[in-house]
Amino acid sequence: MTGRTFDPMPPLDWLRSFEAAARLSNFTAAAAELGLTQAAVSQHIRFLEERLRTRLFARLARGVALSPEGAAYLPHIQSAFATIGNSTSELFEPRAVQTVSIRVPISFALLVLVPALPDLAKALPRVRLDLVTIHRPTDYDQPGSTLDIRFGNGSFPGREADRLTVERLVPVAAPALARDDDWTSLPLLLVAGAREMWAEWFAASGLAGHSRRSHRFDSFVAAMEAAKAGAGALLGSRPLVDTALKDNVLAKLSDFELSSPSGHFLTRPSSSRLSGAEQDFGRWLLSRIAGPSG
Repeated sequence: MTGRTFDPMPPLDWLRSFEAAARLSNFTAAAAELGLTQAAVSQHIRFLEERLRTRLFARLARGVALSPEGAAYLPHIQSAFATIGNSTSELFEPRAVQTVSIRVPISFALLVLVPALPDLAKALPRVRLDLVTIHRPTDYDQPGSTLDIRFGNGSFPGREADRLTVERLVPVAAPALARDDDWTSLPLLLVAGAREMWAEWFAASGLAGHSRRSHRFDSFVAAMEAAKAGAGALLGSRPLVDTALKDNVLAKLSDFELSSPSGHFLTRPSSSRLSGAEQDFGRWLLSRIAGPSG
């Protein structure tokens, strides 16, 4: 074999036999899976080893075991097959409905994402969402989807993040309560977590705050329903309250808005490879949602 030029692209059927035999640790089982004879699989492996000039398997009494070189080669072959399969599906089965799984805070889901679904149906008619609502930050620790929407300052260890919203905080209440000039005497509705910022808002606005607290909620959407019902004043997070303000079911109590470094981000694991549908959904979401609210 001296003097022969090395060919880095072995025949595909040799590589399929190698991948199946390596995954199943057995030439006979690989042959059954591929619809070949055991002799054919064995021959493919032998030809491949000759082409690569490397022993890929150790033959055992019962089955086979990968050599160190074979073990190093296997993930590259499997990744290449996965890429071919995904590309073929995305390019030649465009009419197939593709599901995008995503985890979303319940407030963002109900107030921002759900109203945008008709637009999603027009823009990406073959994408279906499998949406899981998040109620506590620890819910993100459970195994789940590649994509999720998180609230924070944009730093999420191990994940890449694209900003969707820039949060601005403004006091809101039911329109009937907003007619009271001395709205600061209203009960203040509280939201647990990052949005419990009444003290910061009063300090930044120059208005005198007070200690009259009312109900406390574990989700912004529940607190917003209480504000609509006239239970008190809520420190509204824009853009989450924008539709309610537009529909006049809530009214601003002040023109002062406190800018927050926090917001919602579309995130994914840093090492992940998104499917075509996930990429399309991400682009749609960023174009539809991202950017300052009016």
